Amino acid sequence: MLKILKVAIVMSLLCLTGFVKNSDASQLDEPFKVPRSSVVEVKDKQRGLVYPLFIKLPKSYGKNKNRDKKYPVIYLTDAWYAFQVISGATRYAMNANTMKEAIIVGISYAKGSKRDDSRVLDYTPTASKSWARPTGDAPKFMEFIENVVFKYVAKHYRVDTTNRTFVGNSLGGLFGSYVLLTKPKLFKNYILGSPSYWFDSKFIFSLEKDIVKNMAMINANVFIAIGERETKALESRYEMVADAKMFHKKMLAWQQPNLKTKLFIIPQANHQTAFPTTAIQGLHWALRK
Repeated sequence: MLKILKVAIVMSLLCLTGFVKNSDASQLDEPFKVPRSSVVEVKDKQRGLVYPLFIKLPKSYGKNKNRDKKYPVIYLTDAWYAFQVISGATRYAMNANTMKEAIIVGISYAKGSKRDDSRVLDYTPTASKSWARPTGDAPKFMEFIENVVFKYVAKHYRVDTTNRTFVGNSLGGLFGSYVLLTKPKLFKNYILGSPSYWFDSKFIFSLEKDIVKNMAMINANVFIAIGERETKALESRYEMVADAKMFHKKMLAWQQPNLKTKLFIIPQANHQTAFPTTAIQGLHWALRK
């Protein structure tokens, strides 16, 4: 009996230390895959660039009783980073039925681009001479999203075209603000994380000043979040908290009756850590039931 007990103890220790694999552990060498996700490629014919789209369908999408149901769509910039974060962060809220189920579409960088060249070019509204790399393709990128990405998603999936949400962080937040100012009807909800309003001598504020004189009606929900440590006094090269407050203040001054806004300053967060909180809090604010 003692011998059997010793063998059992040894086997237990081996299992705990990983030397003995069970049927589940034997699958650990396989890469993890995001459930119900796929990757497709679409082409920006205007510029001759190809962009991968990371697409995740909601849990109920394939159920027979929902064959006619149309879903909101969450569009993300910086897909390599944001898609993983938002896929995981929204799972519990959607499954718990506190947030509307939505299709998630992450727009990746142009194939063949190096480092962050694609995002620097696509997310910035002006050609800045102070940057070594090309900038200023935000108008073309916005057109690509409207004419190529939206059309592809609407053709292949059951989408509610009246309920699109934009999520962008840093330069992506700058790009979302540019879209809001120049073509606000593209999205119903804007989640703008740590927006880089400092870009090109704060061009976005000059643009706002020019546009506000003849601003059309805006029917949108805009959530801006920023880490409290994104200041020169703490951990940033720029006064990003002050800039976010200023942009929010200007939105309030527009006196748009169908514009709903919220500014959220995230305690203890800096530019590297703010986005996950921005994403889930902003999406829950915009898509909560």
